[in-house]
Amino acid sequence: MSNTHDPDGVRLQKVLARAGVASRRAAEDLIAQGRVQVDGETVREQGRRIDPDTAVVHVDGARITLRDDQVYLALNKPFGLHSTMSDDMGRPCIGDLLADRVEIMNTAQRLFHVGRLDAETEGLLLLTNDGELGHRLMHPSYEVPKTYLAEIEGKIARDLGRRLRDGIELEDGIARVDAFKLVDAVPGRATVQLILHEGRKHIVRRMLSEVGHPVLRLVRTHVGSVALGNQRPGKLRPLDRVEVGSLYKAVGL
Repeated sequence: MSNTHDPDGVRLQKVLARAGVASRRAAEDLIAQGRVQVDGETVREQGRRIDPDTAVVHVDGARITLRDDQVYLALNKPFGLHSTMSDDMGRPCIGDLLADRVEIMNTAQRLFHVGRLDAETEGLLLLTNDGELGHRLMHPSYEVPKTYLAEIEGKIARDLGRRLRDGIELEDGIARVDAFKLVDAVPGRATVQLILHEGRKHIVRRMLSEVGHPVLRLVRTHVGSVALGNQRPGKLRPLDRVEVGSLYKAVGL
């Protein structure tokens, strides 16, 4: 949404309509109701012009993506795929999935993965070229929760959730989950859900192994409020406006 040919800026309601927030008429109503902020200031006048390349716009407290060169993708990373854009050893990696997506590579020369999943872990991995958002999502100080489903060995003790919430001593310090739930159990194995905001290497596998439950399968299902849903392994999808807004909000942007 370049502003190159309009030195005076673009009308705010037109910017909102282009961003898919609402029709131009409905966007005018949002402005009149005081539900739109530009650079932290509530805007009520209809003639306001902004530069979409530099302005920060929020609607109902959620940031709106204005630049059409920014890419936000969700990947369901399959088992065995490495969380790198290229691999010197020739192992299968994320970059292989993107190589055939010309429309992505043409608009996202600096596309990178937000955090990583080890090769044996499946599930939701976010890809973007929005450096500020990606940095904050990875930084532990913003405490963005990640949700995992783990299939584990062994009989589940009644106090397992409490122990994981209280903290498990690992070689690089204590690790805790924010929430724990037993999803399913059969003799000798169980499926559990864990939510945590830490990103240390192999953190989920190490915690569960330390309490006597080796992980048989591990899937990340959520990053913040963005969900994997029924997305098939190896498939990419663009995040919608609400999902991108929720990530911005989670990290205070």
